[in-house]
Amino acid sequence: MKTHKQFNISTTPFNVDLLSGLLWQLDIEGLNEYDTSLVIFANGESDLSKSSIEKFLANIKSENLIESYSVDESSIDEINWNEEWEKNINVIEVSDKIVIKPTFRDYTPKENQLVISIDPKMSFGTGEHETTKLVLQLLDKHIKNAKRVLDVGSGTGVLGIAASLLGAEKVVGIDNDEWCIENGVENIELNGVQSKVEVRLTEISGVNDDPFNLILANINKHILIDIAEQMINLLLPNGKIILSGLLVSDRDDIVKIYSNEKLHLIDEMQLGEWIALVFKREE
Repeated sequence: MKTHKQFNISTTPFNVDLLSGLLWQLDIEGLNEYDTSLVIFANGESDLSKSSIEKFLANIKSENLIESYSVDESSIDEINWNEEWEKNINVIEVSDKIVIKPTFRDYTPKENQLVISIDPKMSFGTGEHETTKLVLQLLDKHIKNAKRVLDVGSGTGVLGIAASLLGAEKVVGIDNDEWCIENGVENIELNGVQSKVEVRLTEISGVNDDPFNLILANINKHILIDIAEQMINLLLPNGKIILSGLLVSDRDDIVKIYSNEKLHLIDEMQLGEWIALVFKREE
């Protein structure tokens, strides 16, 4: 029988939203949240180990986000991931207008609500996390006249689907994870937006399309810094970039990288420890 690695992680202070967002950067298959700890799962053949997780947490500690941590490792037999995942996925009212629901939950929409159906398969972007909520709220605010949209790190496809339902004519989502692409395709079909949204297995360097009116990127700070020039080059004059996956402490570094003679910060939002920033490219 196939086995999986299981890591129980506790920190002081214990901020479940902060930790869950950061731990998805690791090579994990799943994550369960509890009152005082998090449990992450990895393939039994994965290189992920107690020591590598402790090194990851040490970096978080060095940024003064936590004071201490502990990691316990064990192994478990094969489990039904879909069944385990579904236990923790609920209907999310992102705003008065936008709602995200899995197909296995019932929901009666209110008048003028936009309901996006998402069945996640371990990929990030169910609407549970603050960064997804932030991008969706800013997307609704800034998508006017954005006919062409690029979603970098598309995950479940939720941002691209939302962009199309909010009026975008063409949306391209990119991700370097085959599982995310498969899940994205399924969710695009589930919402009936195949004619407007496509997802591709590629890095941003592989995007050779005409420039976009709006670029979305809900990924971590270091990647956003690395691809800043490429994203700016893919943006049309008067176009906007919405960035998240960022902690409050990341703000100044990101603003420094993305603010220049072409690009200016025009909007920002915060939920808990997380922020999203909106930049606009001048003509």
